[in-house]
Amino acid sequence: MAKDFYAALDVPKTATPDEIKKAYRKLAMKYHPDQNRDNPEAEIKFKEITEAYDVLKDEQKRATYDRLGSAAFDGSMGGGPGAGGAGGFGGAFSDIFEDMFGDFVNRGTGGGTRGGPSRGSDIQYTMEITMEEAYAGKETTIKVPVRQACDKCSGSGSNEGSASEACPSCNGAGRIRAQQGFFTIERTCPTCEGAGHIIRDPCNKCGGSGVTRKEKTLRVKIPAGVDHGRRIRLTGEGEAGMRGGPSGDLYVLLAIKPNKFFKRDNNNLHGRVPVPMTIAAIGGDVEVPTIDGKKSRIKIPAGTQTGQQFRLKGKGMPDLRTGAPGDMFIDVRVETPVNLTKKQKDLLQQLDKTMGGKAAAKHSPESSGFLKKFKEVWDDLTE
Repeated sequence: MAKDFYAALDVPKTATPDEIKKAYRKLAMKYHPDQNRDNPEAEIKFKEITEAYDVLKDEQKRATYDRLGSAAFDGSMGGGPGAGGAGGFGGAFSDIFEDMFGDFVNRGTGGGTRGGPSRGSDIQYTMEITMEEAYAGKETTIKVPVRQACDKCSGSGSNEGSASEACPSCNGAGRIRAQQGFFTIERTCPTCEGAGHIIRDPCNKCGGSGVTRKEKTLRVKIPAGVDHGRRIRLTGEGEAGMRGGPSGDLYVLLAIKPNKFFKRDNNNLHGRVPVPMTIAAIGGDVEVPTIDGKKSRIKIPAGTQTGQQFRLKGKGMPDLRTGAPGDMFIDVRVETPVNLTKKQKDLLQQLDKTMGGKAAAKHSPESSGFLKKFKEVWDDLTE
């Protein structure tokens, strides 16, 4: 079911990042499980608002949500952990908690994040493909700008021949504690900025960060039958981790361009075909395009009307899991001739005369029946 993240936070779609953050802070404090131990509904509400804030606080995720809706962030589109879901007390709520109490507050329990290796960020790349490409599947290459481990210092951040030293301020912990009454407040070490070590001779290529920004070329395989909003996960192809940490993942979000003829409904396809009045009247065959780039013929029986539907079995999209094809449905639109010559008009008038009078009910049962019913209604109103 689609989720309305804006409604969850009670903000309009035009809300600024500060307004979104303020709304979440207010709701998070109200519904946090620690404040509602006997109210299971509060925990559900807390998870909903945290999930909403986790998406809307991120400019890229918010743009994706505005375009594709909440389905882009759930498992139905091929995502995985870290692809947009909320993570309980961590994640989005920690942003608010840090704003109010510093990096982390606990009651004498110790802990906190140490300045060791950290995993790189996940990134998302949007790829537009045609419906024909979604039908057949394809392999292609993409170029993505990402942070990668510096090739000069191999991610260490130090020039060759030198090494980092433990930070003297935090003794390598990356964080500094301060006791304030009942609370122990723990903050990121300002000397090493949480790294836990100091680089005396930083790499002159990456400036000591251990990472550089490069354009990475990757090969992506798109399976046949993918639908709009499906995501493909490339493990370890995201941003490089800091201080030797593992890389994040890359998610390729597929956006299928609208097709001029076909509209998709699950694995079925629908298309409208104009049929000349003469063929609709006396019957005949018409050619229709199919998604595989070929053509099929359908038999139009005599007396076909606009709105009648014909089914071409097995001409739809392949199922992503089984490969079994859906069907194609053709909706007929009877086309009235235009730009007639005088001779053609005369012939139609002669035809009309032969079909009028008592014969009208036989040749045009729908229109003659409509006029008859309308006359009956009008007579009733004027009596």
